[in-house]
Amino acid sequence: MNTLGFNREELRILRPLRTPRKIQDFLETIPINFEEKGDTCYSPRRVLREWKAQCLEGAMLAASALWLHGEPPLLVNLKVVTGRGDADHVLALFKRHGAWGAITKTNHAVLRYREPIYRSVRELAMSYFHEYFLDDGRKTMRSFSKPLDLRRFAKRGWTTTEKDLWYISDALDDQPHEDIATPAALRGLRRADPIEIQAGKLVLWRPKRR
Repeated sequence: MNTLGFNREELRILRPLRTPRKIQDFLETIPINFEEKGDTCYSPRRVLREWKAQCLEGAMLAASALWLHGEPPLLVNLKVVTGRGDADHVLALFKRHGAWGAITKTNHAVLRYREPIYRSVRELAMSYFHEYFLDDGRKTMRSFSKPLDLRRFAKRGWTTTEKDLWYISDALDDQPHEDIATPAALRGLRRADPIEIQAGKLVLWRPKRR
């Protein structure tokens, strides 16, 4: 088995994560990275050491676990309207019986794991649309990227580097993105209901008090 550069202790953690379900369950035990000291883009090794992750960091860790077990490490970027206080979200893709699913890292009750029941990446990405809204109910998801295969960066040692992986973040931004709807359809969007907004504020982790 290709160890992807991981050491013995890291492999002891990652080798048992043989299924997407186990990978997702493991991600849920890792606290959210609130990036209190500035933006980060940790490699999987640094996530395991620092024991925290934001969405891209969690997706890369999930992708590395899939790759370790012989599956392609694929990421998809969900892009939002800029300038509205929202952020893109990143998925780690997997496929079962011809259908797509997704592993994600989020602090909220939405934008989470997807079972492998989607016939296309577009169908999977669209399942996140109605969950993607601001505190005022405005829906902000606008496009999704073509899957990015992280094997293209294998020679750069992305799984275990000590450097921030901004080049992967940039590559996701540069991937071709497909719009989710026409401008006319987007102009007519209804805002999320108050109860949806309230549910969307549920979080699993909170910043430590100083």
